[in-house]
Amino acid sequence: MGEEVHLGLPGPWAEDYREKADHYTTKIGGVPDWPTEDLGIKPHLLECSLCGNKLCLVAQVYAPVAKLNIENRTIYVLVCPKPKCGSNPQSWKVLRVQKCHSTEQTDGKVDETDQIKENFCSSEPSSSSSLNKSNEASDDDFDLDALANALEQAATLASNSKKQNKSKCSNAPIKCPTGKEKVDDPGVPVLPCFYIYYDKEKSRGKCILGSNSSESVLVKGLADVANDDEEKWEGENYEYERAIGADRTFLKFKKRLDAYPQQCFRYSCGGKPLLAAINLQDPGTCQLCGSPRQYELQFMSPLSYFLHEAGDGSLDYAPDGWTWLTLIIYTCAKSCCPSSCVGKSRSCCWGVAEEEIMIQED
Repeated sequence: MGEEVHLGLPGPWAEDYREKADHYTTKIGGVPDWPTEDLGIKPHLLECSLCGNKLCLVAQVYAPVAKLNIENRTIYVLVCPKPKCGSNPQSWKVLRVQKCHSTEQTDGKVDETDQIKENFCSSEPSSSSSLNKSNEASDDDFDLDALANALEQAATLASNSKKQNKSKCSNAPIKCPTGKEKVDDPGVPVLPCFYIYYDKEKSRGKCILGSNSSESVLVKGLADVANDDEEKWEGENYEYERAIGADRTFLKFKKRLDAYPQQCFRYSCGGKPLLAAINLQDPGTCQLCGSPRQYELQFMSPLSYFLHEAGDGSLDYAPDGWTWLTLIIYTCAKSCCPSSCVGKSRSCCWGVAEEEIMIQED
């Protein structure tokens, strides 16, 4: 079987874009829900590298890693609110915030919230056996029912936040009134906020481009053009091959996007990204431990559409100037913790690491 991909789809809108939730909440926009107030995040990680302006939250994704026994782990994606900066990769930042493994448990005790997360964390997104084969399920399988239950219980216990598995049949986020506490700092720019629920991308086997599809016809046509010009010099043949590869890559991207036009992001930790173009740079290695980075998730263009739809003249910031097709996030394969937290007391059990983001433009 191919790798499993889990899609982040739009749930309910937040009643107030500055309302508080918790770090177990997966959402688009709003304000970051840090797990603790004393994270010790260095100021430059929350500022634009180009203009120094405060960054705003694009997405917050709760992302435990079962195979590494890391339950408290959240990915935060931030961007500069200035339109002139938003199209530059240097104005984007990805922060991985997690509780250091060595201090997850003290004296053999596990807090009540961690126990509630157990089902979620033992069933993180993976590329193992089908969800329908319950008798073959392993700790790496992703059980959507378990995910729904775990998120619902965790949200109730931690902050009575919105349940993330509502409005599954909606075509767009729906306004759902709540009476939640909000962040009153006007200096923090915010994007419109809505919550996310997950769905599994249906497997299509190897038929990414159907034999009768217009995409296949176009690709075949490009190949025929190349074959007709066999006497062209080698450099020209190379350009033909690149054109065929580029078009095929984009058509595959478009077909997968069109199959789920509401997808805001795709999650497949350790899997492969869905590329819109073939020119993707090396994500490099972790700045903390030197381990290779691996693909974890990517954001898709419908995200920008939903945020634009929320524009009602009262927003602090709208995603103007965004022309990207996809934002691809790479994280440390070992999901390491900063050395400053290793062996320290429980008051220093949260680590913050900057990860890599790559942009593929329209």
